[in-house]
Amino acid sequence: MNVKNLKLIAKTDEDLRVISAHLQDSIVSTSNIANLKKNKMLLIQLNRFMWEDVEKGVFRKNKRIRTILKFENVIEVNSKNINQKNKDQFLDFLAIECQQTLDKYYEMKLIFSGDSIVRVLAEVIEVTLDDQGEPWDTKNKPKHEPL
Repeated sequence: MNVKNLKLIAKTDEDLRVISAHLQDSIVSTSNIANLKKNKMLLIQLNRFMWEDVEKGVFRKNKRIRTILKFENVIEVNSKNINQKNKDQFLDFLAIECQQTLDKYYEMKLIFSGDSIVRVLAEVIEVTLDDQGEPWDTKNKPKHEPL
C-alpha cells in the first residue's frame, strides 16, 4: 500500500483548528505524553482515526495511524483530571482550543473526554502533526460526525 502520511504545521490559531479536526477521536495513553522541559517541547504519540479516508468513500475501511503531535517553545505544561502516575490511562481526544494571554503567550488546551485537559503555555504557536508508519484497519468507527 502506497500511503502518503499526513504532516501538518500550525503557526496560527486557524492552522491549529485544522490539526484539531484531524486529531478528533484519537486515542492517547498517558505514558505517551512527554514534557521535555529542557528542550521546551511537548511530545504526544496518538493513534489517530483517519477521518480523511472515511470521507473519501463509503466503502473504505476504517483506519488508524500512529501520529506525533509536537509543541515547541513551551513555557509550561499542566493537566486537569489526568492521573500521570497511571501509565495505563487512555484519553479520547476531542479538540484543541487556543487563546492569547495578556502577556502575549499562547494558551493551548488539549481537551479529552471525561473533562480531562492538558494545558500548554507557549511563546508562539509552533505545532506539528506527523503521521508515522503504516495505518491499520480498525473495526470501531467513532459514532458521530467529524467536527
